[in-house]
Amino acid sequence: MARPLQSAAIGTRKAWINSAGIALAILAFINLFNYLDRYLVSALVESLKHSELALSDTQAGSLMSGFLIVFALIAPIFGTLGDRMSRPRLIAFGVACWSIATALSGLAWNFTSLFVARASVGVGEAAYVTIGPSLLSDYFPRGQRGRVMAIFFCAIPVGSALGYVVGGLMDVHFGWRMAFFVAGVPGLVLALLCLGLRDPPRGGQDEDEPAAGGGRTAAGGPGDQRLFMSYLELLRNKPYVLTIVGYVAYTFALGGLAFWMPAFLERMRGIPREQATVSFGTIVVITGFIGTFAGGWLGDYCAKYSQRAYLWISAIATLIAAPFAWVALTAPSQTVYLICMVVAQLMMFLSTGPINASIVNLVLPTQRASANALGVFTIHLLGDVPSPILIGMLSDASSLSQAVKIVPVAILIAAAVWAVGALAQPKGKAA
Repeated sequence: MARPLQSAAIGTRKAWINSAGIALAILAFINLFNYLDRYLVSALVESLKHSELALSDTQAGSLMSGFLIVFALIAPIFGTLGDRMSRPRLIAFGVACWSIATALSGLAWNFTSLFVARASVGVGEAAYVTIGPSLLSDYFPRGQRGRVMAIFFCAIPVGSALGYVVGGLMDVHFGWRMAFFVAGVPGLVLALLCLGLRDPPRGGQDEDEPAAGGGRTAAGGPGDQRLFMSYLELLRNKPYVLTIVGYVAYTFALGGLAFWMPAFLERMRGIPREQATVSFGTIVVITGFIGTFAGGWLGDYCAKYSQRAYLWISAIATLIAAPFAWVALTAPSQTVYLICMVVAQLMMFLSTGPINASIVNLVLPTQRASANALGVFTIHLLGDVPSPILIGMLSDASSLSQAVKIVPVAILIAAAVWAVGALAQPKGKAA
């Protein structure tokens, strides 16, 4: 059995936060602000259209796409660094970087300046999102990772909902610029907390586990492994690749839905702006909180019997979500919309914990930051980078009610690919 590889930062600094539980809480709270910032713009779309910036729907959608392009392109760099350097320090840098860029967004004087500021946020978030799950996987054993990832990624619905709510309320009462200022400041405090986190040995929680990815071992230690060889090895891991491909379609759907729903409710359903952002935010936070936690615990329970459980849960949940999403976006009844949107979002978020547990479990401990980085690069560049701007372009060409119909189709594709991925994964218990 190979000895676990040690973090490059061990012995160079003293951590003052040694509890894995406290570290999970800090990282989850950072993730909350990550998504609060990311979906803040969604609550401000209508104000940005009618402000001195006078954005079109295509320009509004490109704000999210520009951020995600930078995010996706920078992620592999931080993935490589995260497998070799101090993970807490890299995370602290990322959090500080995106917080400053968010605050600067409030100083924009035209579309170009706002686009540059929002794109710059992607540099900081690329560091955090790629490295955070890797760090958590070395705090907790394999059999607890579904629950751990559920707690960590529960920040997605909560943070996204707060982005709608905080953005909507600040916009109505103080203007869209103040929304960016308020969202940017807390991250600087959280960046300081990151510097106190312990960087545990890589693979220290996997000493008695079989090698991931069908029993292969990495070609050389992480210090010797060339960048392209590291990612080439991941691309040879078929279950991992299928997991990411399904995640692309899932992210396309979730990103498009999350960005355009407040504007959809205001334009197509006649709901006042503040009510539209708060009501959709409420749906996201409730369904996300329940669905993410339920999926994490269900995944860990089922994984006692089969390591395919995480992918099967994700496939079945998204298959159920697809028709409900279609009805929610097409039915004229407000009651039908509400019921179907709740079910669709609940089923979508049920996949969050299991699918991210699959990603870290399907690769070697020394590949996890790189695996997350490659996943981030792919799911965003092909998923929610094109979806907001594509929906915006379709909306400019026809109407927003027609444009959003692409979302349920993407959800169905995610379900199909994850089902194939589950069948491609070796049988046996996950832990």
